[in-house]
Amino acid sequence: MEFKQAVEYRRAVRDYDSNRPLDPTLVIDCLKLAQLSPSSSNMQLYEFYHITNPDMLKKLTKACLSQQAAASASQMVVFVTRQDLYRQRAKSALLFERDNIKTYSPPKRQGARIQRMQKYYGVLMPTIYRTTFGVPSLRSAAFLAIQKFKPTYDRVSVADVRIMVHKSCALAAQTFMLAMSAAGADTCPMEGFDSKLVKNLLNLPKEAEVNMIISCGYRTEKGVWGERFRVPFDEVYRQI
Repeated sequence: MEFKQAVEYRRAVRDYDSNRPLDPTLVIDCLKLAQLSPSSSNMQLYEFYHITNPDMLKKLTKACLSQQAAASASQMVVFVTRQDLYRQRAKSALLFERDNIKTYSPPKRQGARIQRMQKYYGVLMPTIYRTTFGVPSLRSAAFLAIQKFKPTYDRVSVADVRIMVHKSCALAAQTFMLAMSAAGADTCPMEGFDSKLVKNLLNLPKEAEVNMIISCGYRTEKGVWGERFRVPFDEVYRQI
């Protein structure tokens, strides 16, 4: 489909066709496209859990409060935030950027640019994402002090950083749903679930958080109810 068609086709599907199998490879391909979504500082602090095992699907359906969108799905994907992996992801990003700079930057500028990246991923990112030993309070105080003299990034509280991580994960989830739509498949993003039970099922660490669960399949005639409701565009649009 063209992009406009894919966006218009996508709906939150509540009932899937059990007689029409969904190729797991298609879901994987769409998750690879989801990974191309923008991510704050390219940290990619998320994981995708692709559920295809029938027994696990039943358990996950129960964790999703037995809603039909889960019960009728042939596969599900759990989008998980992993802020706790900030050191590992920052190191990976730094290694990649070093090679990027060596490949694309003029030789005389490479040293300064690599040094800048080392400060960014080696110092700033750990400072932003660390949540232990009183760092969040010190971080907020430091950025508040800087802000008195010049505009600066000021969303550095524990809650702010958590929201930032979830936003990046949600961007990936949206790209996944649109990719599935473009392929003629269907999805339903679900936020009605027992997060503690889901974390136990997936054996997630304490620091991980479930962003959303997306069921997958092909819609039945009753999978989509009625027309799509949106408030008038002029209620949400502002031009300045």
